[in-house]
Amino acid sequence: MARSRSADDAAPVPGGDPESVVEVRRSARRRRTVTAYRESGRTVVLIPAAFSPAEERRWVAQMVAKLQTREERRRRSLGGDDELMARARALSVAHLDGLAEPASVRWVDNQQRRWGSCTPADRSIRLSSRLQTMPEYVVDYVLVHELVHLLEPGHDERFWALVARYPRAERARGFLEGVELANTAGAAGEDAAPDLVD
Repeated sequence: MARSRSADDAAPVPGGDPESVVEVRRSARRRRTVTAYRESGRTVVLIPAAFSPAEERRWVAQMVAKLQTREERRRRSLGGDDELMARARALSVAHLDGLAEPASVRWVDNQQRRWGSCTPADRSIRLSSRLQTMPEYVVDYVLVHELVHLLEPGHDERFWALVARYPRAERARGFLEGVELANTAGAAGEDAAPDLVD
């Protein structure tokens, strides 16, 4: 059975944002493997229950650093707004016959309930910066979804047929739904699924 630190015992992420915390979860079933991932604004590190406090400190520092390096590498590979625009144009050509032509595509930090949004009137697309730590095929799916809104503003049958031209659409949608489920798990009184993209 897993044992975890309470929020009071959670420690700041070494070398990271001071508001970020690390939650260590110990498991009697875990023998040697150590895993780290992000969950609801914190870093979770899974370790064997038999680890000593010194081993815990060493492995937590190592796994947090590894996670931060991986996320930073992914952010760099996705680039800034110019790279995002180039990526959107390439996806439009590859999957939408080049018909979706955005005027601007940019990362934004103010979208906490949506992965992306599009304003067809000015042909602008915004992607949540939360996507920067996700696999590239997921970012591409959200871009395709928003590009299709330039052609079909609603979510009708034609819209979804165009989105389905992206070969990994279903997989990416499942990934995002899993992230949302993990982020809202345990939230009292939330029966409706949050908006994924719009």
